Amino acid sequence: MEEFREMRRKRQQLPPAESEAILRGATSGTLALSGDHGYPYAVPLSYVYADGRLYFHSALEGHKVDAIRGCDKASFCVIDRDEVKGSEYTTYFRSVIAFGRVSIVDDEAEKLAAARLLGNRYHPGHDEALAKELEHGFSRMLIIRFDIKHLSGKQAIELAAHRSKP
Repeated sequence: MEEFREMRRKRQQLPPAESEAILRGATSGTLALSGDHGYPYAVPLSYVYADGRLYFHSALEGHKVDAIRGCDKASFCVIDRDEVKGSEYTTYFRSVIAFGRVSIVDDEAEKLAAARLLGNRYHPGHDEALAKELEHGFSRMLIIRFDIKHLSGKQAIELAAHRSKP
C-alpha cells in the first residue's frame, strides 16, 4: 500500500467532504504526469468527478497519452479560490490535490458512460445533441480514468482562522 505525506500545516487542511465538494464543483484542473526525458508534464483539463474517480476526454494520441502509457502515477490539482491580498503579502486560496493512477479506458461501456457524464456536466439537458456528438466523435476519443488514491485540500491560514471562530 502506498503511503502519502501528511499535511504539514494541519490547521489549513480541509475536511475530506469539502475537498470532494471542490472536485464536484470545479470545471477544470491541471493533470501532472511524468513526461518526456523525465520532465514533469502538466496539462490543464476539463473533467468530471464520479464515484471517487476523475474522467477526462482526449485525442487518440499526443504527449499526454504517451505519458500515461509510460507511467500511470499522476496528480491532479484544482484551485477553488485564488484571491491575492497585496497589502497583506498573501493569497487567500483553497485548493485540492489528488494523487492516483491514470489509465486509458478500454471497456466500451465505461468509456460511453464517462463520455456521457462529461457531456452532461458541461452541457446538461441536451441529450439529443450529446448523442449526436458521440455518434460522430466517439471513435476518435479516448477516455482517461484517474483512480484517486489520496486526496488533500488546503486553504489559506486566514480562511482557516475565520472558519474556526465561534
